[in-house]
Amino acid sequence: MAIGAIAKKTLQTFQVYLQGFVHLFYPHVCLQCASEYLSKDQIICSHCETLLPYTDFAKMQNSPVDKIFWGRIKLLKSISILFYTKESIVQKILFELKYKQNKKAGLLLGKLIATTLKESIEFDQNTYLIPIPISKVSRRKRGYNQSELICESIVANGFNVPIYKGLLKSKKHTSQTHKDRVQRGIYLDNIFKLTHFNMLSNKDIIIIDDVLTTGATIEAAYHCLLKANPKSISMVTAAYTLD
Repeated sequence: MAIGAIAKKTLQTFQVYLQGFVHLFYPHVCLQCASEYLSKDQIICSHCETLLPYTDFAKMQNSPVDKIFWGRIKLLKSISILFYTKESIVQKILFELKYKQNKKAGLLLGKLIATTLKESIEFDQNTYLIPIPISKVSRRKRGYNQSELICESIVANGFNVPIYKGLLKSKKHTSQTHKDRVQRGIYLDNIFKLTHFNMLSNKDIIIIDDVLTTGATIEAAYHCLLKANPKSISMVTAAYTLD
């Protein structure tokens, strides 16, 4: 056997052992059922994906998400893809995305959103996706903005429109988890700012975020984006909290 062939076989053997070693300590299994039948880009298997708690809000008139914004802002479309509850698979996916730097979670959520958007919203190059920004501190810690990652996955999965990254945080972020709607509204007033907002004039824009709770963040982004005189504003989140 030639020396080159021996070296190639040795390398292949080493790679097999290395993959086995990595799998032993960092197993690539479904986050829900622990099945090993998933691709390298999946975080849950295809079967568990079909069992996710889908809201089907995009097919409803006056869905629970629509009602959150009644009397507050005028959205063309307001959609959340999955129900979020404590200790659920959706919570696990979002935890992986936000706290364990697992980009596969964002790829999954973007794919789910893209499927719904293609079925429910007409789009062209005058449609823009706008990710909700995070603070510079959070971005450095996480390594990415989860809403931007979701947007990139939406585009990669066939909802092929530009992503506008000119919506920015204008002051330091503090956790809103334990604040009620009024407290969040007071804090979030003027929290966002726009750059190059002329790009959005007369455009159909879609705000993208990971989770919808009180709607205060979306509302604050909406009022900021109105300064750009868009044609319409919609919002889509990966999850809608029931807690």
